[in-house]
Amino acid sequence: MEYLSNKEIKNKRVILRCDFNVPVSDGNISDDSKITKSFKTINYLLENGNIVILLSHFGRVKSEDDKEKNSLKIVYEYLKKYYDIEFISDPLELEEINRSSKKIFLVENTRFTDVPEKRESANDLELAKYWSSFADIFVIDAFASLHRAHASTAGISKYLPTYLGFLVESEINNLEPLITITNHPFGVIMGGAKVDDKIKIIENILNRCDKLIITGGILNTFLKVKGYNIGKSLVSSDEEVLECVKNLLINNEDKIFFSNNFIVKRNDKDLNIKIEEVEDEDVILDNIINSELLNNLNMVFFNGTCGKYEDENYSTGTKGLLEYLSKSDASVYIGGGDTLSAVHKFGYDNSFAYLSSGGGATLEYVSSGKLKALEYISLNSVNKE
Repeated sequence: MEYLSNKEIKNKRVILRCDFNVPVSDGNISDDSKITKSFKTINYLLENGNIVILLSHFGRVKSEDDKEKNSLKIVYEYLKKYYDIEFISDPLELEEINRSSKKIFLVENTRFTDVPEKRESANDLELAKYWSSFADIFVIDAFASLHRAHASTAGISKYLPTYLGFLVESEINNLEPLITITNHPFGVIMGGAKVDDKIKIIENILNRCDKLIITGGILNTFLKVKGYNIGKSLVSSDEEVLECVKNLLINNEDKIFFSNNFIVKRNDKDLNIKIEEVEDEDVILDNIINSELLNNLNMVFFNGTCGKYEDENYSTGTKGLLEYLSKSDASVYIGGGDTLSAVHKFGYDNSFAYLSSGGGATLEYVSSGKLKALEYISLNSVNKE
């Protein structure tokens, strides 16, 4: 893999794959960090006389209706404040780039090409070839998307010389301690909403960490398997997932921990209770982690929030955990996604060893040391070693 920082690229057309899949609230971008983290790469390319064609996905697109609510126009309006940029409204109609005098373009959501049939997410090489026909160079700066080998994150590398941007380089360098893991005891705090797509990651993490603290919505499934009543809380109904969780608990009882302090909604009232006190109508919305679980850890990776942190009534767990970690002597690394948004929301931007821009990508990378798109590029890119 080659880094952009080691290559002088001037007066070329460059496809720059970023991750602009930013959170939106009430019609406004609520966290712009994914965008601003790619400014270094964008500015470097523009300052060297290159024409920059920005690609990104935005949300999930499985139907024509999804296109209405998942347009990158909101990101285009944001970028207009910084660049003299043009918006290409159809990811399958890039010909306007050849006729324009602009130096930077934002192409509409790459996942629009997944309807009516999957092309982007299936790494359709004809699609990748089409996009590559408008450029000389491919730069990948979308670290948060590298756990997926899609046409825009991987396929284009078959047709264009490929380089890793400054953001991806920074992520790989700064996350290195979580890959080599020489600083033990190493603890992982894993939260978030759903457990179904995290089982393999949890298995891998358990092979690498000394302690795994489960929290957030994924904890509900572990509690259910342990025989606790979780009321009407979010939980997996997949029998295979439940069996996997059961085996994880049996085989790793000395590594898996949780805090028995919950905030539930019961008949429109919020109660702070133990899991043994949960009733059939209750909904678990926050988990407050006891600091004792974090004692004596030298390195911590925190990915996924403890509850519905964006609601002040259920932010205690996530906010309290961030406060404790900020004062800890441990080296603390924050996974991206909602965890990063919570860090911004509660004002802990400068409190930890590293804040990753990736959510699922960071989790995948830390758990396995691999990322699907990077593996694809290393094997298939025009300039593979």
